[in-house]
Amino acid sequence: MSNIKLELAKTLKAKPTDEGKLGFGEIFTDHMFLMNYTEGKGWHDARIVPYGPIPMDPSAMCLHYGQTVFEGMKAYRTDDNRILMFRPEENFKRLNQSNDRLQIPAVDEALLLEGLEKLVEIEKDWVPHTNGASLYIRPFIVATEPKLGVKPSASYLYMVVLSPSGPYYKSGLNPVRIYIETEFVRAVKGGTGAAKCGGNYASGLKAQEIAHEQGYSQVLWTDGIEHKYIEEVGAMNVFFVIGDEIVTPELVGSILPGITRKSSIEMLRGWGYKVTERRLSVEELENAYREGKVKEAFGTGTAAVISPIGELKVGEDVMIFNEGKIGAISQKLYDNLTGIQYGKLPDTHNWMDEVCKG
Repeated sequence: MSNIKLELAKTLKAKPTDEGKLGFGEIFTDHMFLMNYTEGKGWHDARIVPYGPIPMDPSAMCLHYGQTVFEGMKAYRTDDNRILMFRPEENFKRLNQSNDRLQIPAVDEALLLEGLEKLVEIEKDWVPHTNGASLYIRPFIVATEPKLGVKPSASYLYMVVLSPSGPYYKSGLNPVRIYIETEFVRAVKGGTGAAKCGGNYASGLKAQEIAHEQGYSQVLWTDGIEHKYIEEVGAMNVFFVIGDEIVTPELVGSILPGITRKSSIEMLRGWGYKVTERRLSVEELENAYREGKVKEAFGTGTAAVISPIGELKVGEDVMIFNEGKIGAISQKLYDNLTGIQYGKLPDTHNWMDEVCKG
């Protein structure tokens, strides 16, 4: 065991009594995990402390130059009261990939997992009991050196906060309506698209607003050079079932390598489906749609797991998939992934990390 200091809160918060009103990212638990980095000393002072504000110098470099990264994952409560996490080692591996892109020092992934398991165990009573609800986990790193100069910071703060969150789908697994963006750019090859950093999300807000104004829930991003190839949907990876092939855009450096994306590909191939990671143009998709070959479409991500796409707008044209209903493959993926996450199905892939008994 590593030397993780523990300071428990003297007064605990009242836990939500109505888990149907949890929302997402609005309520936070009693404790958080912190760890500092100092140039010449490395990462140090790992600790679990009461949740609360952190001191931040107004000239802290994260506030000016965007040197921040984050992750998102969940802890689940099973029917037999075990607390599970889904592939957390993959999230910490991706965190270090984001660190490398933004010139943030790498962190010991084993220590991160140990600290998270300890924090979740302490906060196990916050893991919701409602089916579909979960404890959302947000690890993140910010540059803290108080200096106005564009360079890698000499100090950082790593944090983990926890938030009990309700089911993503409150009224069933309903397909979403998506708008293809052809003017604004989220990321380009060589940029930060493959890193999970705040700037990627801030740059998408304008296009998201335009999509909402047209009655669409999310934006599908195309490549930043030609606006020709499909990349991501909002904060999700995207898949299309075309004929006997399931196509998802290949990871070319501008697309976030999703954990749910990776898991879906592994699961689909295990079932015998042909899954192809390649460039897919909007034109190819439109042609396949006109020929009746596009059977269904869906997004994958931590929050929704599987989000079926019922409608996709391209300019003035609209494509409706599977009569606007969830497809068989989307449903099968959702049922099996959530079944494993909540301990209702056997974990034949060895994906789940059992933290403790609830």
